Amino acid sequence: MPLEIRGLSKRYPNGVQALNNLSLTIGNNMFGLLGPNGAGKSTLMRTIATLQDPDSGQILLNGLDVVANKDEVRRQLGYLPQEFGVYPRISATDMLHHLAVMKGIHNSGERKEIVDALLHQTNLWDARKKALSTYSGGMKQRFGIAQALLANPKLIIVDEPTAGLDPAERNRFLNLLSSLARDVIVILSTHIVEDVRELCPRMAIISNGQLVLEGAPEETLERLRGGIWSTLVQSEEEFAAVSSQFKVVSTKLLGGAHEIRIHSDSAPGDRFRPVDPALEDVYFLTLNSTQIN
Repeated sequence: MPLEIRGLSKRYPNGVQALNNLSLTIGNNMFGLLGPNGAGKSTLMRTIATLQDPDSGQILLNGLDVVANKDEVRRQLGYLPQEFGVYPRISATDMLHHLAVMKGIHNSGERKEIVDALLHQTNLWDARKKALSTYSGGMKQRFGIAQALLANPKLIIVDEPTAGLDPAERNRFLNLLSSLARDVIVILSTHIVEDVRELCPRMAIISNGQLVLEGAPEETLERLRGGIWSTLVQSEEEFAAVSSQFKVVSTKLLGGAHEIRIHSDSAPGDRFRPVDPALEDVYFLTLNSTQIN
């Protein structure tokens, strides 16, 4: 069931062009959406989720016009926004029953069966009667997925879902997302590049509201094979010298020194060693090329 985005544009009243003629087709399975702050990711997610209209363009969910058929789309949609609020004193069970009624699940027996199954699926059964305010960050995110799965959605949108989670909670949450993506579209909007490589068969990078790269993570990595090199520098002078000669991909501290990763099609010299490309290299090079252009 494809999601087709055709020529989507959105400008806010303050003059910010959040989306600029963006086109993209997303199929079943998990799809990673990457981009820096202000790239337009959240605007795109909110527009797909029928929370705002585009200025121009079209979104089709299995042929259904999303903007013109909001109510029908919402019945097929599960959405976990970046800022997910809950009523703090209500238990997970009561809140899911309340939301299920709002989704149109009025039969009490059917609703109980669905709610209980979701609590088990998201590993919240033992905490089902606790107030949501007592939940950890990871538990709240898993509850967010539980509410997003009400009414068996065909499209699930999650915006920065692992922000603030500890490593164990993050792994549990990502494993849950991965298990959901076999028969539905799951759009994962994130800053964490390696999450996309581990989870998503396809991905896109957007910048300044435009699509700048789309493809399979492994294919994008293969294009950089043999072209990423690394060296350590100890001083600002060394760093400046390397930066003036080569296309720097990224830098980070490593054992008190600065590791510099560069892109070069040929061996750049004895001080550099070849390294396997990471998806972060693809990300930074794509964004750097976009900014230069």
